[in-house]
Amino acid sequence: MTQHSDNQPNNQPTAEYGAGNQPGAEQPAACGDGERTAASVSVGREILVRGPGDLAEALPYLLGFQPDDSLVVIALHGERGRFGGRVRLGIPKDPAEWSAVAAEVALCLEVNATAPGEKPDGAVLFLCQDPRPGEDGADVMQRLRPLAQLLRTACGERDTPVYEALCLSAGRFWSYCCPDPERCPTEGGRLSPPGTSAMALAFDDPATPRSLRVMERRLSPLTSSLAEEQRRALDTAVAELVPQMLGAEGPRELREKTRELVAGVVTRFRRECDAPATQAAADARDDALLSHEEAATLIIGLQDRKARDQAAEWGDDRDAEPALRVWRALARRCVDPYAAQAAAPLTLAGWVAWASGDEAAARVALGRALRVDPEYLFARLLHQACNEGLDPERVRHCLREERRTRETADPETH
Repeated sequence: MTQHSDNQPNNQPTAEYGAGNQPGAEQPAACGDGERTAASVSVGREILVRGPGDLAEALPYLLGFQPDDSLVVIALHGERGRFGGRVRLGIPKDPAEWSAVAAEVALCLEVNATAPGEKPDGAVLFLCQDPRPGEDGADVMQRLRPLAQLLRTACGERDTPVYEALCLSAGRFWSYCCPDPERCPTEGGRLSPPGTSAMALAFDDPATPRSLRVMERRLSPLTSSLAEEQRRALDTAVAELVPQMLGAEGPRELREKTRELVAGVVTRFRRECDAPATQAAADARDDALLSHEEAATLIIGLQDRKARDQAAEWGDDRDAEPALRVWRALARRCVDPYAAQAAAPLTLAGWVAWASGDEAAARVALGRALRVDPEYLFARLLHQACNEGLDPERVRHCLREERRTRETADPETH
C-alpha cells in the first residue's frame, strides 16, 4: 500500500503546454522517470511583460496560484517571446539531486511542454522559496544560485537558452542574469503587495493569488489527534466491508450503501452553508460534520468504480459547492496507511473544481491524486479531457446518461 507524507516535496515535474496568458487544463504523461502533467493555455489578450519585475509579478497569475517552494520554467516562442510550455516541481532539498533534476526539467520542457511540432526558442526560470530559519531572501538567492546555473546549462545544451532566471523570496526578487543594478538591485527588487501590481491589473484579476501550500494543505491527511481515531475507523471499515464486497452479492450492497450515504452527507453539507472567516475554519467546520465512521465507509465504498462514478454525479448546480467540500474532507481523512485510498476523493474534488471553472484547484487536486496513485485512470482521463480543451458539460452528459441507464434498469436506484 502506497504511503504519502505531505512533508515530502513534490519532485515530479509538471509540464504544461500552450500559448497565451491564462492557465489551462492538464493530462498525465511520462517525462523521464517522473510523472508530469501537461496543460494547454487558452489564448487571451496580449500582455506585455517588461523586465524582471513584471515577470516575477506575472508568475502567480500565469499559474493560478503562488508557487511555494517551486522551480518553474516557462518556454518562450517567437521573436516576441510568447509564453508557451511550463514545467513546475518542488525544489529538491538535497543539492546532490540538482544536476539530475536540471537535466530532467530541460528534457521535459523540450519534449513534453510544447505543442506538437513547436520547439521552445528560449525560456525563463523562477526559483521560489521562503527563507529557512536564520536566512533572509538574499541568502536563499545565493543558496539556490548553483541550481539556477545547472538549469541554465541543461536548457542551453538542448538549444533552449534561458533569457532570465529569477529567485523569488521574502517578498523580493533577484535576477541571476540582469547586470543592471538599477533594474535589478543587489538587495533585490520589492514585489508589489498581492493583487495591487500592474500585472494584477493586466490580467484583470485583483484577487490575491492563492498559495499552493495552502491549497494542498486543504487536501492533506489529518495530523491532529483525530488522525488516530480515523485510522481505527478505517481499520474497522476494512474488516467489515471488504468481506461484503467479496460475498455473494458482490459490491452491490456496499455500492447502494455508499450512494445513500453520499446523498445524505452532501445534503448535510449543503445545509451548513455559512461562510467562516478563514479556510482553516471552513475545513474545521466540515470535518466536524463528518463522523469517523461515515468517512471510513465512504472512503472504502468509493474504491468501487461504479460507486465513485455515481458520486461524480454530485457536481451540478447547487450541489457542486457542498460536494467539493465533502470530497476535500474525505481526502483529509485518508490518513496513513490509507493514503492511496485518497485517489478517489481527490479525483472527485478535481472533477467538481474543473466543472465549476476553478482550473487551478482542479490541477492541484488531480495532481495529488496522481501522486498517491500514478495509475488512477479516472484522474488521468480527466487530465486528458482538460488538455484537449473539452467542455466539462460533455463529461456531465456522460454521467447523466449513465444515471438514466441505471435508473431505467433499476428504478429504485435514484
